[in-house]
Amino acid sequence: MTIRTPIRLKPPRSKYRAIRTTVDGITFASKKEAARYAELKMLENAGKIDALVVDKRELRYPLCVNGIKICTYEADFRYFDETGKVLEDVKGVKTPAYRIKRKLMKALYGIEVREV
Repeated sequence: MTIRTPIRLKPPRSKYRAIRTTVDGITFASKKEAARYAELKMLENAGKIDALVVDKRELRYPLCVNGIKICTYEADFRYFDETGKVLEDVKGVKTPAYRIKRKLMKALYGIEVREV
């Protein structure tokens, strides 16, 4: 009788190799998003932007066409600067689904999503 030791598998990677990162008790989907949060916090502390929102529950926008919900767009950050209200998305890979959602945000809400 042969005893085999279990094979240790590597933890699964995210689809786009993003590494979850926690800053100020907030978990971000990637290091890039966490770094952008740190930049935005510095800008808020300096008075360049106001009312930075990171809470995903407050950043959901239903995308409905003719009364039918197609999908939901989730922004990464929302704040106010000298131009007004800004929705910001940190992207490493611009997927086709993201491109459609960005266009729907412009068509349905008149909001231009700023990409970083």
